[in-house]
Amino acid sequence: MWKQIFKTTLLAGTLDITGACVHAYIAAKLMPAFILRYVASGVFGNSAFTGGNSMLLWGLFFHFIIAFACTACFFLLYPHLKCLHGKWVLNIFLIAIVAWAVTNLLIKPISNVPPSSFNLSKAIIACMVLVVCIGLPIAWSADKFFKKKL
Repeated sequence: MWKQIFKTTLLAGTLDITGACVHAYIAAKLMPAFILRYVASGVFGNSAFTGGNSMLLWGLFFHFIIAFACTACFFLLYPHLKCLHGKWVLNIFLIAIVAWAVTNLLIKPISNVPPSSFNLSKAIIACMVLVVCIGLPIAWSADKFFKKKL
């Protein structure tokens, strides 16, 4: 199972960071380096924005840790929650909503990222990126994996 979790993490994490970078560029002409520095600022604060290229690697590392946590939690819970079995659409949206809520209501408030005000349209777009880039690959991968096991 862990091999599938790692493969799914790589897929979902790559899709998600790509989606976040594309969205940030289209919406505000922000380059991917800014996005990775923003993620790194959760630990390093404002120094992430003035630090060297190592901050980009830290941002990518932290991003994949979060993607791994989402993937592992879903894979570990899936066999025990029969109500999720075979329900793709429900699972996709559940994963995306939980990922958004945990990131915005738990991780961001206890981190050092610069504060920002809530913006409904940005939240909706972020959730849609999560639906496609996190929810869909994790739900698909778990369904495929557990069809063989359960």
